[in-house]
Amino acid sequence: MHSQNHWGGAFDIDGAEDDQSRNMDIDRGALQHQHQLDETQQSWLLGPPEAKKKDRYVDLGCVVVKRKLLWWMLWAVLGAFVLIGLPIIIAKNIPKKKPHAPPPDKYTDALHKALLFFNAQKSGKLPKNNGIPWRGNSGMKDGADLPDVKGGLVGGYYDAGDNIKFHFPMAFSMTLLSWSVVEYADRYKAIGEYDHVRELIKWGTDYLLLTFNSSASTINKLYSQVGTAKINGSTPDDHFCWNRPEDMAYPRPVQQASAAPDLGGEVAAALASASIVFRDNAAYSKKLVKGAATVYKFARANGKRTPYSRGNPAIEYFYNSTSYWDEFMWSASWMYYATGNNSYISFATDPRLPKNAKAFFNILDFSVFSWDNKLPGATLLLSRLRMFLNPGYPYEESLMGYHNVTSMNMCMYFPKFNAFNFTKGGLAQFNHGQGQALQYAVANSFLAALYADYMESVNVPGWYCGPNFMTVDDLRSFAKSQLNYILGDNPMKMSYVVGYGKKYPKRLHHRGASTPKNGIKYSCTGGNKWRDSKKADPHVLVGAMVGGPDKNDKFKDARISYAQNEPTLVGNAGLVAALVAITNSGRGTGVGAVDKNTMFSAVPPMFPAAPPPPATWKP
Repeated sequence: MHSQNHWGGAFDIDGAEDDQSRNMDIDRGALQHQHQLDETQQSWLLGPPEAKKKDRYVDLGCVVVKRKLLWWMLWAVLGAFVLIGLPIIIAKNIPKKKPHAPPPDKYTDALHKALLFFNAQKSGKLPKNNGIPWRGNSGMKDGADLPDVKGGLVGGYYDAGDNIKFHFPMAFSMTLLSWSVVEYADRYKAIGEYDHVRELIKWGTDYLLLTFNSSASTINKLYSQVGTAKINGSTPDDHFCWNRPEDMAYPRPVQQASAAPDLGGEVAAALASASIVFRDNAAYSKKLVKGAATVYKFARANGKRTPYSRGNPAIEYFYNSTSYWDEFMWSASWMYYATGNNSYISFATDPRLPKNAKAFFNILDFSVFSWDNKLPGATLLLSRLRMFLNPGYPYEESLMGYHNVTSMNMCMYFPKFNAFNFTKGGLAQFNHGQGQALQYAVANSFLAALYADYMESVNVPGWYCGPNFMTVDDLRSFAKSQLNYILGDNPMKMSYVVGYGKKYPKRLHHRGASTPKNGIKYSCTGGNKWRDSKKADPHVLVGAMVGGPDKNDKFKDARISYAQNEPTLVGNAGLVAALVAITNSGRGTGVGAVDKNTMFSAVPPMFPAAPPPPATWKP
């Protein structure tokens, strides 16, 4: 059986017996009296004892063991492998079934639609897969007469139901979309919208890079708007005319600003946040960071602190900026996350900045996140830094202040504390009953859901609003209540997102949706027949969230009612962000509350003490 000895030496260590030793065991007397036995006697006797087998041994080099014991050991190992190891190997090689994600909830269904609104608002040369059959190329001559912009200001998004491109709210919308992707990329992937939302962001940031000399390190102007509208005007412009974007034939002047601390800060935030989204595309991300640094420098330039809209009637009535300190804090935070450069966080946490921004003054309206007030978003971003990295000195004092303000802002969302009015149906009146109530509701619902996820990610169950302990579930319930209202749980029993549910607005204040694509190019006022029509829109603007009902939960589905029935880019950006933050779709596939690491990939692991600001430093 053992033809080879792999260990060396002989298997047997017992020698052969000699004849003398055998003879010593024989009884000589018995030999002399030996006689024959019959068969019966022979059968009674035991046979002669056989020679006892001697044990055989195996030399293993360092130890000598019985051969029989070695066999038992080998069989034991083989048995253990068969009983334990083999099942493990088989189990590991069986294809694993991924855990089934929960079926898409209503928030995911609405999210798919809400993203399509951006496809319908695109300006410029549209891609073949844009997905909106009634839209075509438009605004192809925008900014064509600008000597310093090759190809003009072609692209970007139309703001609302008119055809103006307002760069301030457009940039904020891109920042909101990017923030939602930074935090919830895995959820976008789980529901199949990751590539789509990134394409929408890039469409916006590509355009924003055209609004200034993004290849330079220093600039002296920023283009702020394409198209114009005069209040109660009588000459062709974007409000006087009712035309599809494809049929525009009136002048579309371009506005520019030589000072724009607010607009410049928001464009910087949009590019910086998008650079995090596109870190898998190193060249594009680097381009975005460079552009962000350039326009941030322009925004912060001393002697150029006049708000971009001041004294400009083409902007002031529509998107007037009331301050720029919030954009300073907001953009510095995003610049820090995008670059890891400590100069940005040093500025954002300098005690003089929140003082100038009135961030700690407990002003009610400053707790409402919107296109004009970034303070709640900025303080939440900086609270994120404290909650996840806790850098300590010299940043801790300001970061703790921002964290406290964020917690106070969240307290104001609850009806029980009577900070804001709520309609009988449950809609928060963050803008005090004025038009476009829904865009404020969704933007602040996003912050609420996001803060809940932040706390859950660091195992914090809630926080105190005075003596009242509020939980992360309370925050999510608030966010869900606002979204549920928008999606149909309201006194009107209608969805305020077009195409979602059985009952939704069908007469939008929107030129492209209300004017048929019938081969006829209507004149400036020729399109008024569609503006004044009582019929439903010939094109369904899927995913568009309208302005919403009044303070009494009443809603008039009429095209002339722009305060209630006009969708906006900002409104849908907030809706998308809130929906992806609150949906359960994707949670069952191993997706965490938020991606804690993505935003910190550029942040250095150590936080060296920041040098004191120079004596000439001006916040």
